[in-house]
Amino acid sequence: MNNKLHILFLCGWYPSRILPTNGDFIQRHAEAVATQQKVSVVHIITDENLATQKEIEYSKINGVDTFIGYIQKTKNPILKWKRYITMFMELTSKIDDFQIIHVNSLFPFGIFAWCLKMTKNIPYIISEHWTGYHFPQSKNIGFFQKIASKIIVKNASFVCPVSDDLANSMLQLGLKGNYCKVPNVVDTDMFYPIKNTKETFIIIHISSLNDAHKNVSGMLNVAKKLEERIGNFTWKFIGGTEDHFKNQLKKHDFKQAKIEFINHIPQQEMVSHLQSADVFVLFSNYENLPCVILEAFSCGIQAISTNVGGIHEYFPEDFGTLIQPKNEEQLLESLLQFSKKQPINKDKMHAYAIQNFGKNAIANSFSELYHSSLKTHA
Repeated sequence: MNNKLHILFLCGWYPSRILPTNGDFIQRHAEAVATQQKVSVVHIITDENLATQKEIEYSKINGVDTFIGYIQKTKNPILKWKRYITMFMELTSKIDDFQIIHVNSLFPFGIFAWCLKMTKNIPYIISEHWTGYHFPQSKNIGFFQKIASKIIVKNASFVCPVSDDLANSMLQLGLKGNYCKVPNVVDTDMFYPIKNTKETFIIIHISSLNDAHKNVSGMLNVAKKLEERIGNFTWKFIGGTEDHFKNQLKKHDFKQAKIEFINHIPQQEMVSHLQSADVFVLFSNYENLPCVILEAFSCGIQAISTNVGGIHEYFPEDFGTLIQPKNEEQLLESLLQFSKKQPINKDKMHAYAIQNFGKNAIANSFSELYHSSLKTHA
């Protein structure tokens, strides 16, 4: 593979000045691919504070040529589509010839990929991360999106959900295509194990802290029961503030346990919190394949997680415990077991992360699919 392919990443989600962390997992996919191929990213987002009708921002980030198009916000759906199309044409005109299109989140950017395939005969693959394809959230998908999505998926060379579970949900919606699972990527050079010498039992949870999704209130209930059983421990909630949970925290009135809320922090800062933890907890009601569990494994940190989405597909038996959603008793019993601090093979966990989620592993997977797409499309 001496000659690099030029891959156009079309991204419905991507970090920007409007949403600095939105789709950062897609950015990590792009950066992984850029270790083997040339990558140009296109992302378009509305900016309600934009003084002009449009603005283009270019930067080269970790080897990825990044084009962000900002357009004025409008409530008129026809005008919004017009602005998106105009910006898309302007951005792609600035990018040299590309051989493959890599769509990230199939709707709506998959429409552009399908048009380019029809007009310029350029093949495309799709990466999909969206939890909205799972029932009952899938009931919110509109008629036009369903019809367009079926056409987009049918014409893709490959559809790459992060889990088989997500692929099954998409198939149940009639999205028939050529599926090939490719998981999220982990920076295994950044997320690595250290020797933990702290005596305090430290639990960590990292997410958006959206209660309907992540069940933070359920974890706080368990934290109170755990305090009654073992007394002193620390539970860190990273990714937001305690604002939505003040009443519950006041009700529980923790005396010995330290419940710490830490607002969103960069990955570089998050690593040390993960490395020093005894266990990572995810108590979600639904998921696909959360990056943070994979990052915990890479740090040699075991996890307690609800058995939802595709989590079980990458969860070796000795890497933690899977429990049922909303089952606070199971979470409590699991935490009591982990509080005993049994020795674990952190190097084994890190090696598993490198093999399955490392940049080289993910780049190899996508590169094979790119070349296969070109062969079958020729």
